Amino acid sequence: MRKLIFGSLIVFAGACSSGNKPDEQAFLEALDSTAVEGPAISEEVISSVLQQIPSPLEISVLLKESGTKYNKALLNSPDNLSKYNSNYRKALNLGIYGTDLGYTNIYEQNQDGLDYMGSIKELADGLNIGQFFDIETIGRLATNSANLDSLLLITTQNFNNINHYLQEQSRANLSVLLLTGGWLEAMHITCQVSALSPGNKELQETIGSQKIILENIVLLLSFYQEVDQNMASLLSDIQELQKEYESIEIVTTYKESTFEVIDGVMVIKDNSTSEVKITDENINNIKNLIGSIRNKIIS
Repeated sequence: MRKLIFGSLIVFAGACSSGNKPDEQAFLEALDSTAVEGPAISEEVISSVLQQIPSPLEISVLLKESGTKYNKALLNSPDNLSKYNSNYRKALNLGIYGTDLGYTNIYEQNQDGLDYMGSIKELADGLNIGQFFDIETIGRLATNSANLDSLLLITTQNFNNINHYLQEQSRANLSVLLLTGGWLEAMHITCQVSALSPGNKELQETIGSQKIILENIVLLLSFYQEVDQNMASLLSDIQELQKEYESIEIVTTYKESTFEVIDGVMVIKDNSTSEVKITDENINNIKNLIGSIRNKIIS
C-alpha cells in the first residue's frame, strides 16, 4: 500500500451545479479578518498531493481485514461544530469531518453519516464555499458503499474546483488546511486501528509510507509560516511528527515496466516494489503525536 487513506475523500464530494455560480460581491463582503495574504499554491501542486491518496476501496479492505469494528469514538463529534469560529479552525475541521464521513460510509453507518453531512455543510457555508456542496448528491452517494468509486472521481474534480476558486480569492491557504485536516484525521483513524491490530503489517506500512506525503504537507504549510501565526504553529507541530518519520526507511526496488492489455486497452504496468521499514515504537510515537496535534485542532 503506497500512499494514504480516504483522506479528505468525501468532504469534497458535493457536485458543483453549473447553474449556481457564486455571487462575487456577496463573497467579498463576507470575507473576515482571517483572510491571509500569502502565495497562491498552484492547483497542480495541491492536486499532486491529493492524487497520492489511494482509493477508499483500498482502505476499506484494510480496515475490514483487520477485523476492527466500527468505532464512533474514533471520530470528531459533530457536537463540536460550535467551537469552530475562525476560518482556520473551520477549514481544518471541514477536512476532518470529511474523513469522518468517509469512515461512516465504509461501515455503512448511514445515520451517523447524515449527522456529519449537516456539519460539513455548515462549515462550508461558513467558509463561503457552500455552493460546492450538494447535500442531496452527497446523501445519495455516501449512503451506499457501492458508490465509492463515483465519490472518488467527484472528490478529485470538486477539490480542484474549490482550490481554483479559493486561489482566485487569495485564500489558497484554506485549501492547504482542508487537505491537512483530512490527512491528519485519516492518520489518526489508521493509527488507532493499527494499535488494535498490532500484527497487521499492511496497516503499519500504510502509516510508514506517509513519510512522503508528510514532506509535501510540510512544504505547503511552510509557504504561510511568515504571514499566518496559526499555520506557523501547526507547521511546528507537524515538523515534530516529521522528526519521528526520519528513522523510517522506504526502500524501493525498481523493475522494468511492462505492457499489458486490459479490456482491449494497452496499459503500462509498474513492476517496482517498495518496502517500508517501521517499528512498533515508531507506530506508537506517531499515534501519540497525531493524537496531540488533532486534540489541539478539534478542542
